[in-house]
Amino acid sequence: MIKILVIEDHEEMSDLIKFNMEQKNYEVICSADANDGLIHLENFSPDVILLDLMLPGLKGMDFLSIVRHNQKYIHIPVIIISAKNTENDIIKGLENGADDYLTKPFSMNILAAKVKAILRRTPAMENKIISESGITIDTVNYTVKADGDEIVLTNKEYELLVTFLRNPKRVFTRNQLLNAVWGYDTDVYSRTVDTHISSLRKKLGDRGKIIKSVPKIGYRADT
Repeated sequence: MIKILVIEDHEEMSDLIKFNMEQKNYEVICSADANDGLIHLENFSPDVILLDLMLPGLKGMDFLSIVRHNQKYIHIPVIIISAKNTENDIIKGLENGADDYLTKPFSMNILAAKVKAILRRTPAMENKIISESGITIDTVNYTVKADGDEIVLTNKEYELLVTFLRNPKRVFTRNQLLNAVWGYDTDVYSRTVDTHISSLRKKLGDRGKIIKSVPKIGYRADT
């Protein structure tokens, strides 16, 4: 059964999410603060995290940073659920590693659809090892090596690299990458792609050169 960790300090909202997700046959556990959420993260091993930002104590964005910088949890999809609804809030959440961003109030049916979409986008397990041009990806353990050295990537950097190496030579527009990795297809967030690819190239060192910019279009991997 798919497991969802909800980190939300408003009990009524938390209970509503739990009830609706359980109706969709998900196993749900709730935390009222991020520190408690870290304990459940270790013990519950969730498949998806639903994260509020304005929490008592450790803030939601700090929790997200911990998840995205820990190789053990980096692969877990995170959907932010927040009343912070400006364009800058949403961009900041996505650029800091969230997989999706849902502003309050929201429909429980939309939330369920987003969870389903996030799970559908999780890299398939059938090709367990991807190896191209000195880069090796283990899709079971979510590890990446460049010339034998392990590289720590964020969730989005990892998904971008998987997308490129599973489709060598294919040219992707920014919108196509947004749709494939973030679930968005609008120019509003196009700079998110550039930011993540720049970081990915730096972390891969010399091997990062395989990710080529295609002027006026997007990117491709020359493997």
